[in-house]
Amino acid sequence: MNRTEREAAVRRIMEQVSPSVPPELYGDVVRRGGRMLRRRRAARRLMWLLLFATSVAFVVWALTAHPWVEPPSETTPPLTGW
Repeated sequence: MNRTEREAAVRRIMEQVSPSVPPELYGDVVRRGGRMLRRRRAARRLMWLLLFATSVAFVVWALTAHPWVEPPSETTPPLTGW
């Protein structure tokens, strides 16, 4: 197909009447779409809650364990009585 034939084919396709959706199918699609949106919203909220809970748990652990402090050395005894 050359360019003019392709353009003519595209114009024919675009000028055709779009197919109509059966009325009984429309209700099912709307119901399914609403259900999908509710599930996505619930999953998104659950993920944010999980992220918040893990960040709070990390902050509490860091404040109690002090992982940035070097542990005392246990290989040499303390120098006392000099």
